[in-house]
Amino acid sequence: MSKKSFFKDKLKACFTLIGLMSALFFSSCYQTREKIEPQLDYAVQDKYLLSLPSPFAPLTDAEKAESWSKEYTIGVAFAHELDLYQAITAFKRASILIPQSEIERVREINYGIFLCYFLGKKYTDAVYTYENSPLNNLDTSFPAAEDLLILLYDCYDRLGEDVKAERLLYFIQQHYPDAANKLYLYSNLLHADIPKLEEIGKVPSYEYVQTFIESYEKDKKSILRARHLNAIFPGAGYFYLGQTQSGITAVLLNGLFIAASYYFFDHGNIAAGAIFTSFEAGWYFGGIYGAGEEAKVYNERLYENKASYMMNEKGLFPGFMIKYAF
Repeated sequence: MSKKSFFKDKLKACFTLIGLMSALFFSSCYQTREKIEPQLDYAVQDKYLLSLPSPFAPLTDAEKAESWSKEYTIGVAFAHELDLYQAITAFKRASILIPQSEIERVREINYGIFLCYFLGKKYTDAVYTYENSPLNNLDTSFPAAEDLLILLYDCYDRLGEDVKAERLLYFIQQHYPDAANKLYLYSNLLHADIPKLEEIGKVPSYEYVQTFIESYEKDKKSILRARHLNAIFPGAGYFYLGQTQSGITAVLLNGLFIAASYYFFDHGNIAAGAIFTSFEAGWYFGGIYGAGEEAKVYNERLYENKASYMMNEKGLFPGFMIKYAF
């Protein structure tokens, strides 16, 4: 072997080693967040709502003769059919017609609007209704006070109004401690706060939370491992996640660009080699990042499935904590 060939081979080996070390280093710098962001949601069935009584006293004969009561009655009828848009329209007409001196009935009508918005997942509108109506200065003597506070907390929590949610939870804790404990658990499940859930799971009455966490931790995929596998061998991270098609695609594309880059450099076409190398770098580092993101998505779907099943079974969604409906 000539000295020229010897040094050429050594140079190639050196660059290969440097490239591998650099790839592993930079792959660790790709920050795919370990904290997952699941989207937990639920739908309250009409049969469940119809099984709940109204918290309010029936209209008196005198009230039934008033124009506002007709609109209110129509609103309740639409609400029973979960025709929320029509119900809100009728309730709003009733709120315009009713004398504001009838404060208890005014609150009842506004609560109907609030509840419709909540069931329709219009959390911003529900909060606006609460904060801009007589509902915002009621006390615990209001028949649906506990339900209102439970649903309002969920609205604040989902809208990211953390300060308001925290203050409201403290108030609920003073008056309805059981509801507050459930809401605290619900919020941590909603935001996948694993450390807090582990603490909750240590309480004997919440052992099922610890069981849930253990099951999730056992079945989840490692985001870091997915990234590093893809750094060592492009496509391996996707195979680890069970995404065979994506893995094969990554292998073929990276192999193609590596082969093309080597071919052009080997034949002295530096410019073309540099271009294909830059393409390969994009696919390579993009694959590392993509594998991490796919692992995160995998964990989110896994968490959602396990958490939703448990939360439905234990009635931990706020819509299942309420005692009254329309």
